[in-house]
Parts: sequence; C-alpha cells; structure tokens
Amino acid sequence: MTTNRTPASPFGRALCAMVTPFTASEALDLDGAQRLADRLVSQGCEGLVLNGTTGESPTTTDTEKADLVRAVREAVGERAAIVAGVGTADTRHTVRLALDAEKAGADAVLVVTPYYSRPPQDAVEAHFRTVADASGLPVMLYDIPGRTGTRIEPGTMLRLAEHPRIVAVKDCSYDFLGAQKVMARTELAFYAGCDEHALALYAVGGAGCVSTVANAVPRRLRAVLDAFDAGDTARAARLQQQATELIELAMCSSLPGTVTVKGLLGALGLPSGPVRAPLRPADHETVEELSAAYERLVSYD
Repeated sequence: MTTNRTPASPFGRALCAMVTPFTASEALDLDGAQRLADRLVSQGCEGLVLNGTTGESPTTTDTEKADLVRAVREAVGERAAIVAGVGTADTRHTVRLALDAEKAGADAVLVVTPYYSRPPQDAVEAHFRTVADASGLPVMLYDIPGRTGTRIEPGTMLRLAEHPRIVAVKDCSYDFLGAQKVMARTELAFYAGCDEHALALYAVGGAGCVSTVANAVPRRLRAVLDAFDAGDTARAARLQQQATELIELAMCSSLPGTVTVKGLLGALGLPSGPVRAPLRPADHETVEELSAAYERLVSYD
C-alpha cells in the first residue's frame, strides 16, 4: 500500500542540520566536514543545512561560512540540496551572507528571524523580503521564537508566502495549530525543525524535517518518512517512537543540541571536534548516556 500524499519538498524530505566540525585547536575542519557530509548523504539525507544553529553560526566567520558551503558542495555534488544559514540580527549583514552563499554554491538560504532587537511584524516582514529580493536563491524562513524572542506570526507568513522566492519554513514555533493554518492556505513547504515533531508535521502535510539528531542516525530519520510514504503508518510511528529516547537526551536536556550531538559524534569516531566558546563540551556522563541510547536505537535496525 502506498499513500497518495505528494507534498512539495523543494529541498528533499530528510534534511540534516549539520554540525560544523572543528580541529582540536578549534579551526574549521573542512576535510572532516566533507567526510561527514558524504556519510550523511550516503545514508539517506536528501539535503544538508549548513551554518545554522547546530552549525554554530554565531561563532563562525563570514569567510568560514562560505568556505564550508564550497567544501560540502564539492563533497556531495548534486546528490543533495545545500541550504545555507545566513540569518543575523542585521538585515545588511544577512544580505551579504546570502550573496556569499549563492557564490559558494548553495541551493537555498535559511533565514532566521532577527534576534535580540525584537522587531515588530512589519519589520520582520520587510527583513525577509529584503533578503529574498537580494539574491536568486530560494528562501527558507526559520521560525524559532524560543531563541530569537520574536515569532513570525501566521499572518506575516501568509503575506510572505506571496513572494516567489520564499518557498519554505523551518518550523520550531511549537505552534502546531498555527503551522497547519499556514500550510492550509499557502504552498509553503513546512519542515519540522524539532526532531520530536518530524512525523507529526509530515502526517498533516509537512514537507519533511530538518533534523539535528540525523547527524548521528541519518538512516533512522529517513526511514520514518519512507515508512509513512509507503503507507505503513504503524511502522512510521514505531520508528519515531524508538528514536524518542535519543531525541530527548540530545535535544530536550539542559544542553544545546550542538553540544550533545558533537559529544555523541566524537564518541562514535565521526568528524565533530570541540564546540566554540561560550559553549562547553558535554561531560563524560552525558556522552555515556547518549552513546547508550544510540546503541539501543541502532539495535532495532
């Protein structure tokens, strides 16, 4: 049995919010990034989101951001879409990063709501329109009010959906009703930005997910969506539920996902390296808990 579900997924369905590997001295590890990107794509990721929250964008330079996009493009070729995070609290800076990403070979840009200054909705809308007008790349809006302090309100989303280059949303709003209202009235492709919502949002017409936990278990997160598309909704639910323990440890603890996932990747011998200050590495106990949950999860396969 297969479903008749054909959501628009402009960057694929299973996307990974990739960590940015660093060397022991905290320099950008482009070789490690290429190896990690190749592994992620080979194991089911249809798109990679670079220079996002998980990619430690607040502590990487503009040059490092562009270099990372170029290196990953070289590693994965056309096997996966590359969405480059370019959002900042400064519209002019965001435009420059979008143009840099376009030159470096990105397929699209991820633009977060301007943070800290808490602009009103008309200013939020103007910010996104300015960035979308600046380059030829499609735009994925990033709605994460828990970090930025400002929501992209559903009414603002509806207006932004009229822009020809604003095509998708990474939804971390925790407003499931609001997301459904916008999906029902627009063609915006909604990607779950919270791993625990991946299947739920997909089931009501979402385009897929942008997963942090996929850095460690890309096959598993892809399998959830594949099972749903094959019409085996019971299997999709079971696969999502089995991942809950690891998702909770990685994403819902007191530590940022970047810290937990890099700790797990390091334990698995995969490219990751340290986090940059002000973040601090996960402690030994946390890494042991993550590793045990990982082993339990992969034992189901």
